[in-house]
Amino acid sequence: MIEKNKMSLFSLVMLGLSSIIGSGWLFGAWEATTVAGPAAIISWIVGAIVIGAIAFNYVELGTMFPESGGMSHYAQYSHGSLVGFIAAWANWVSLVTIIPIEAVAAVQYMSSWPWAWANWTNHFMHHAEISNRGLLVVFAFIIVFTLLNFWSVKFLTHFTSFIAIFKLGVPLLTIIMLVSTGFHTGNFGHSMATFMPYGSAKIFAATSISGIIFSYNAFQTVINVGSEIRDSKRNIGRGIAISLGISIVIYLLLQITFIGSVSPALLAKVGWHGLNFQSPFADLAILLGIHWLAVLLYLDAFVSPFGTGVSFVASCARTLAALKQNKHMPPIVGRMNEQYNIPRIAMVINAIVSMLLVSIFRSWGTLASVISTATLIAYLTGPVTVMSLRKMAPDMNRPVQSPWMKIMSPLSFVLASLATYWAMWPTTIKVIGVIMLGLPFYFYYEYRIHWENTWAQFKGSLWLIIYLALLSLISFLGSREFNGINLIPYPLDFVLISALALIFYYWGIISRFYSKYFSRATRINDDVQL
Repeated sequence: MIEKNKMSLFSLVMLGLSSIIGSGWLFGAWEATTVAGPAAIISWIVGAIVIGAIAFNYVELGTMFPESGGMSHYAQYSHGSLVGFIAAWANWVSLVTIIPIEAVAAVQYMSSWPWAWANWTNHFMHHAEISNRGLLVVFAFIIVFTLLNFWSVKFLTHFTSFIAIFKLGVPLLTIIMLVSTGFHTGNFGHSMATFMPYGSAKIFAATSISGIIFSYNAFQTVINVGSEIRDSKRNIGRGIAISLGISIVIYLLLQITFIGSVSPALLAKVGWHGLNFQSPFADLAILLGIHWLAVLLYLDAFVSPFGTGVSFVASCARTLAALKQNKHMPPIVGRMNEQYNIPRIAMVINAIVSMLLVSIFRSWGTLASVISTATLIAYLTGPVTVMSLRKMAPDMNRPVQSPWMKIMSPLSFVLASLATYWAMWPTTIKVIGVIMLGLPFYFYYEYRIHWENTWAQFKGSLWLIIYLALLSLISFLGSREFNGINLIPYPLDFVLISALALIFYYWGIISRFYSKYFSRATRINDDVQL
């Protein structure tokens, strides 16, 4: 692609923001508050630390290998096809689930429209889940998201830049209006017990089950369009840092605003656990008498999820197409449209899978938890890969090479492991099960290529397979605060996971080996200039 036609840093930041500021801002603050109370503020900080530490690894990898769908390739460069497939499949599961969750967010806000003419939307929800009628509207959104990506990256860039500016303005306006109209500082508590009414464990639980990890996760959109970025060696890191930094500030301010805007009388009646808002910020605006803001929020409930949904159709299609490049998917999956250089077949497949997923998981919270867990499992490979490649190829071109990586890499592996545990039993085992469903594809195509180096691939992946099994077991045996049977009480469960994480992190690095995929990585890296 000609350099002048590629994404500028501004367009890249707008793409990142358009992806990150999605339905998470509409529901995340409310979901986190019902789990952790006012201490949900800390949950957003913890989530930012987890994702920031993980992103630290991927900035180095992304600048070493600026390629579309890059997140699906890195693990196989250092550990072969099986680890690469598990990481890529887990990442694809998380991305393909983002498409329906954004549609669900828009439809859920529609279901609470207060106008008489909109009574027909009131049946879109049933017992806090999308109804059959609402499901048809969700399908329509998914189709529109897909169609808007059928044309060039230039169109996508213009669309997401416009959407991102709107999506930044509405949350900021919401913060200003709600704080200036009715802000109750007493809601934050007058002691540690009232600030953390449900205990410290719930602060960590909220990070994974309330959509916080999900809200921040979209930084990888920047990674997955690597080959389409102007001056990628500088702008990948900058794009992630700027878009993630702005998002963290906005999400923290939104959480503080939500806590302070709830009526003390309502809190006294139902408590933080009992807050039952269908359209959280719009409901608060109506309770405070700011009806024009409620109307704007109902409009933004279309725009914010719309921007994120459209962005992730593009990112997810490249991720699925990348699976074909690894030769463990049918060739048709990776077929690119010659005129626009876009994997249209992959987009159609993702749309169908999205519809199937939302037919099974019909609530925003459930989908957010699935996304967070699948994403974290994929991210477990990043720290191991970045350090393995430093040992395998110390002379590779590294436009970004931090001396802090020796500390940040094991730290991010521990944090990703803990955050996976925070998703609670049985979500952990369910998501790991969904990821394992991809293995028949892997073994079928291994059979097609006559089991080429299969034993070497298996040995290179044994650390990850055993670790995922152990994480599931600890989730079951863990503390009651995380839905375990309390054989390992809190906080000893955190200590055990942290210790095991370090053991498996170093085992993972030792398991590295040179394969044909490493040769491919070398060829890609040869074109990177320092």
